[in-house]
Amino acid sequence: MSLSRYILCFMRSHNGFTIVELVVVLVLIGILAVIAVPRFIDLNASGKQAATNGVAASLTAVSSANYAKRLANSSAGSAVTNCTSVGALLSGGLPSGYSITSAAVSDGVRVTCTLNGPSSTTATFVALGIT
Repeated sequence: MSLSRYILCFMRSHNGFTIVELVVVLVLIGILAVIAVPRFIDLNASGKQAATNGVAASLTAVSSANYAKRLANSSAGSAVTNCTSVGALLSGGLPSGYSITSAAVSDGVRVTCTLNGPSSTTATFVALGIT
């Protein structure tokens, strides 16, 4: 028997999957779903926390830049006497859905402030006080 006849003979006798093969595939898909789905559901919360952390890092950076600018020239930059005034230093202001917890900032002092983001996410940033 030639190879081509053997292949044709095999292909004619094997037209589909057995029930055992189908059950094994379904069980594997079920196991993967049980493992993977909870990880994807939590991505939304992780993304919101990451966004809040990013905005907080930007607030720290803009506060430092403002401090240096104002220290070099008292007419440049903005006065920072409260944590809430740092939000106005961002280009375009504080994004919607975010707020800053009010806390006094003395001249030349670093204060850790709290940023409140969407879905009750929070992050801290450093504000440098300058008048």
